[in-house]
Amino acid sequence: MVLRDFSSPLRKMRGPKNPSLIFGNFREMENDPRVTQKWRKQFGPTFQFKGLFNTRTLYTVDLTAIDHVLKHNNIYQKRSVARPANNRLVGEGLLAVEGEDHKRQRRVMNPAFGTAQIRSLMDVFVDKSIQLRDVWIQEIRGGSTARIDVLSGLSKMTLDVIGQAGFDYKFDSLNGDGTPNEIHDMFHALLHAPNSARLRQLHAGPLLRLLPLPGRKLFKEARKKLFAIGNQMLSETKAAINTSGDPKSVSGGRDLLSLLVRANMSPDVPDHHRMSDSEVIGQIPTFFIAGHATTSSAIAWALHALSANQSAQKKLREELLSLPSETPTLEQLDSLPYLEWVVRETMRVHSPVSYVVRMAVTDDVLPLGTPYVDEDGTVHDTLLIPKGQMLRVPIVDIHTDPDIWGADAADFRPERWEHVPEAVHELPGVWANLLTFLAGPHNCIGFRFSLAEQKALLFVLIRAFEFERAVPDQDIQLSSSALQSPFVKSERNKGSQMPLIIKLYQA
Repeated sequence: MVLRDFSSPLRKMRGPKNPSLIFGNFREMENDPRVTQKWRKQFGPTFQFKGLFNTRTLYTVDLTAIDHVLKHNNIYQKRSVARPANNRLVGEGLLAVEGEDHKRQRRVMNPAFGTAQIRSLMDVFVDKSIQLRDVWIQEIRGGSTARIDVLSGLSKMTLDVIGQAGFDYKFDSLNGDGTPNEIHDMFHALLHAPNSARLRQLHAGPLLRLLPLPGRKLFKEARKKLFAIGNQMLSETKAAINTSGDPKSVSGGRDLLSLLVRANMSPDVPDHHRMSDSEVIGQIPTFFIAGHATTSSAIAWALHALSANQSAQKKLREELLSLPSETPTLEQLDSLPYLEWVVRETMRVHSPVSYVVRMAVTDDVLPLGTPYVDEDGTVHDTLLIPKGQMLRVPIVDIHTDPDIWGADAADFRPERWEHVPEAVHELPGVWANLLTFLAGPHNCIGFRFSLAEQKALLFVLIRAFEFERAVPDQDIQLSSSALQSPFVKSERNKGSQMPLIIKLYQA
């Protein structure tokens, strides 16, 4: 590693001082998740920093470079050192595989995530949103307002949604009777406990995985529970489809797993394109993790942003109340421009995943839109990328870059989507010129599912409640991991939370 570092073509690239041969800049980034934005101002759009064990990592917000990385997924893949950590939770699911396996799985799964399929699930999204609304009404009852941790309720709601819409499985997290919910508690420990962000990062390390780190038992138990549920769901789904007869029939379950299994069993799919049972089971924890924590975090941040921008909250409520129905269709929600702007602005400023990391599996030449100057003063308009080089795609930093979005790039302002700057159109992305759902062959397959669920939640909650700040802005902090989980700095021991003051809306 030392020899490779000494001979790296990036060794003269500028970047922050390395304070530790073991931790690199890890602790700085853990203490301040926004420190990369400060370094960007100091070193320009492309620089390097050091990760754990002095691992050189390339950082860039250069859109030419980002577009190249995301399009060439045969060169830039998930880190090989992180795949075992992924596999421990998601097996052979879409989040863990690369290359031809990824293409094959994606080909089978695509039909389950089309617009028609998402439209058929709207009643699940709306019904569960209404159930959450009623839970909060009960918490307010007896007083005019209540301080509520909205992230907790949203996490339960999104878990119930992914259970019912994803697998026709009832978790009943929102039952409201105080009964402990094992699956919800497991995900809370994995994703929202006080030290969960640090544990996830440490368990991804190639050497640290060999040590008896805290949380190892938790990861093993989580995998055991998820795969037990997965085996049960797959067996029941196959039995139901076999009972109904023709796998090509559109009858039967409308949940994602039923659609996936039916597509995989179709005689139109050649044997060499089918997924194995272990691969299908791997999609179940994949759906849980990708479709549960991200959406709950996104709406928690949306309500937080709207509590600060009361004019935007009022404008959104007026538009939502203009719909005569309490159970809107997907087309009705998609017809509301200000709702669309609020969702886009939330996905821009508070993208649930703040960055992704890729590793070059072969040597490459990375093009740059903005040349960089190295420590010797030499100007470069390309970068020689050696095999094994780590690259960070800093999603939120790109989404809040003043050079792209203007001087108020860090502000939550839905009206900006009426006329976005010309530079925004250069952003690669599968939706709205944003990297929230990535771009290229590895874009998020479930982005339509997420957007429909978010709109349903906002429709129901903003019509029912008014949201205000419960703690000062500076007390709301970010997790240091890729998942943008919020926590209260003065209550760090409580783990991830988003407390807000909620009161019933009176027309």
